[in-house]
Order: sequence, then structure tokens, then C-alpha cells
Amino acid sequence: MPKSAIRPYLIAKDEEGVFRVTTRTTRFNSQGYPLVTAKLLEGSFPTITSARAYCRQELRAEASDIATK
Repeated sequence: MPKSAIRPYLIAKDEEGVFRVTTRTTRFNSQGYPLVTAKLLEGSFPTITSARAYCRQELRAEASDIATK
């Protein structure tokens, strides 16, 4: 099992067709197993580009920190 942390920001399209941002925090237990906590942020975005721009400006995310689904 890989012991690397996952990307802290996830942009995913929901059932209504809008994009939502989820912040994720990874910590490791005593055996080295990753434990991920996810929190869906309020608000939605009409395009993935606007969601990425929000992550970069408001959350200070780098391009390598953002995952899409």
C-alpha cells in the first residue's frame, strides 16, 4: 500500500452538473496507514476552471495540490 498523502483538494461534478470543492486532510496511524478526513465546502461552480481558480486564489493551492474527478 502506498504511504504517500493524497492531494488536499478535490474538484468533482455532482448530480446537478455543477462542480464542488472538497478539502482533504491526511494523517497516518501508528502502523503507517493513511487516515483521510474530507470536508465538502459550501458553494458550487459552473465550470471546472472557476473551481480551480477559487482553489488557487482563496485556498492558496498549487496546481499539483488539486485533483479532479
